[in-house]
Amino acid sequence: MKTLHDIWLLFIRSMRLTLRNPVWAILGLFQPLCYMFLFAPLLQPLSNVPGFPPGGALTVFTPGILVMMGIFSTVFNGFGLIFDLQAGVLERLRVTPVSRWALLLGLLLRDILILLVQCCLMVLIAILLGVHINLAGLLLTLGLVMILALCLSSCSYALALLLRDTNALSSFLNTLTLPALLLSGILLPLTLAPPIIRSIALVNPLAYIVNATRLLFRGIIVDGAVLTGFIIIIVLAALTMLWAVSSFKHAAA
Repeated sequence: MKTLHDIWLLFIRSMRLTLRNPVWAILGLFQPLCYMFLFAPLLQPLSNVPGFPPGGALTVFTPGILVMMGIFSTVFNGFGLIFDLQAGVLERLRVTPVSRWALLLGLLLRDILILLVQCCLMVLIAILLGVHINLAGLLLTLGLVMILALCLSSCSYALALLLRDTNALSSFLNTLTLPALLLSGILLPLTLAPPIIRSIALVNPLAYIVNATRLLFRGIIVDGAVLTGFIIIIVLAALTMLWAVSSFKHAAA
């Protein structure tokens, strides 16, 4: 019970800080909206090309947008933790009996809630644009994206505590996110890529997540690719959360 109470208190604290300056949460929708309105129409001529996934351009692109939001809304969250570290917030917390799991989960709950609201707004816009979505598939897609957010936020916090420098963290994350994004099939389906690109993408976990979400959007729930996507991201989320908790223990022991 004490750990749950600690998580709640830290969640409330982080949410209050976010709500005092909600501009970043609002701006987090700008990039996905640009892709939805300016890039997705460019895919329409490709929807009849052999190898393009069925369902239409918007139906194929929308789940990719949700995964993209799961990436960019969470992977840079470590910057806020570095600012807290430099301001002495973790130093003050370490003299309290607060659980180190609570330190992480309080932040993660804030990240998940903000992302969930953003994703729901994006789905609503997609529906208004004419995308037909399977309800069960949508709920599973949101669950998959939330687990992805847990994984990437935890990784970002662990890296922030490891590097302790915003410039180093920015360089590291930007170096990794671009190739991971291009090899995930978010922008263009990997079925259109040359065989060598598809082979390289096999080592990219995001490619399995994107593939699973596209199947779920079409109502294909019982499928090996969907199960593979969930297994991969659940395992990675568990590992990164353990890494982040270990980092918090060393930073605020």
